[in-house]
Amino acid sequence: MTSLAPLLQTFFTDRLMTQRHSSANTIASYRDTFTLLLGYVCAQKGKSASALEISDLDADTITGFLRHLEEVRGNSIRTRNARLAAIHSLFAYAALRHHEHAGVIQRVLAIQTVRMHRNIVTWLDAAEADALVNACNQSTRTGRRDHAMFTLMIQTGLRISEIIGLTIADFHTGVGAHVHCLGKGRKERRTPLLPATVSIVTGWIAENGGPVEGPLFTTSTGRSLSRDAIEHRIRRTSVAAGAACSSLLNKQVTPHSLRHTAAMRLLHAGVDITVIALWLGHEQISTTNIYLHADMTLKENAIAKVTPPGVAAIGRYRPADTLLAFLTSL
Repeated sequence: MTSLAPLLQTFFTDRLMTQRHSSANTIASYRDTFTLLLGYVCAQKGKSASALEISDLDADTITGFLRHLEEVRGNSIRTRNARLAAIHSLFAYAALRHHEHAGVIQRVLAIQTVRMHRNIVTWLDAAEADALVNACNQSTRTGRRDHAMFTLMIQTGLRISEIIGLTIADFHTGVGAHVHCLGKGRKERRTPLLPATVSIVTGWIAENGGPVEGPLFTTSTGRSLSRDAIEHRIRRTSVAAGAACSSLLNKQVTPHSLRHTAAMRLLHAGVDITVIALWLGHEQISTTNIYLHADMTLKENAIAKVTPPGVAAIGRYRPADTLLAFLTSL
């Protein structure tokens, strides 16, 4: 084997698994990145994966791979940047072990991420959230499961991966009722529960049964729900809920929409943004600031506070001159 093969193997076994204790999701994402990268480079260089050298993964090749992801595979900028982050992590590790390839490594590490257009978040107002939950057919097991799962997601704001990973033992009732989860980067957090949520989920647990170490939300065969299954159930229920709440028909409701809904409810209740960041498990508060940008109610309240009383609203400036009007319209 060449220098690349043992480097890649020790990167996973030593760096990710032993030193960083990376989660299964992180390891799977990195694995997929390098599987795609090696397939691309092998096709370009006419070599097998085991015969590739570190020098074969130079900056031009990596840039070509990133372009391939966007133009051929149709990946989003977010996915492209995630693949680049995995490559940067490998080359930062290589910089400590292969000084003879310092030039190649430095140029790869200099490849920049692409800036993304950040869309305004989508969340459900109170009527929409109620319509979604009420649209679950509670005469069926699947409907009762969805009713409990959606209620928990809207109240706690758990990520879909966190919902999938919940066990019955993670759901704690009684005084200080809360749900325990393992989030991104293996960070643990506990989220308080409302009495209504406790009652609904407790009813589901009593019906579904299973060992305490078993998954909280399961398929009809007792297995953990997949990401695709949860996304499908939310889409299907959202369409059904549109009959009672027409505004849902204009929204693309996803598991993250329910997470955003929990955040916006806390924000509207006057909870400090730093507390919301802790609630959602955000590592940086800048991530949580998207909710401040998205909420027009807060902005309208702010402008109302700075407008002097008794002063009429000032209309928008309209230039009389046609040339000035043209320049203003640009």
